[in-house]
Amino acid sequence: MKDSRPVNLDIGTIKLPITAYASISHRVSGVAMVAFSFVLLWAFDASLSSRESFDSLVSLLSGFGARAAVWVIGVALLYHSLAGVKHLIMDFGVGESLEGGVLGSRIVFILTLLGAAALGVALW
Repeated sequence: MKDSRPVNLDIGTIKLPITAYASISHRVSGVAMVAFSFVLLWAFDASLSSRESFDSLVSLLSGFGARAAVWVIGVALLYHSLAGVKHLIMDFGVGESLEGGVLGSRIVFILTLLGAAALGVALW
């Protein structure tokens, strides 16, 4: 009996549709937001502890690395929110087809890129 299953599945050569990238990105942005929430809670606590702690936090956040981290957090939040809205719209029966899913994913990616650029301009 001949086995027709693939012998070696190289994940790097598989062509995934844009909807798969949108789904994977939605999960990654959610995990990133959970990880960054601890940093944000620490910064919030530091900003409310004392005037000196607030001033040191302001000086820490004025550096390039801190602004880049804030940009990454903002882009993750923006993407996750937009993809979540797309999922909610699909829950109402709009865009459930393959074409609708592709169009929705493209719209989410484009709006995220525009928002990331706007956030970058606002931070720098």
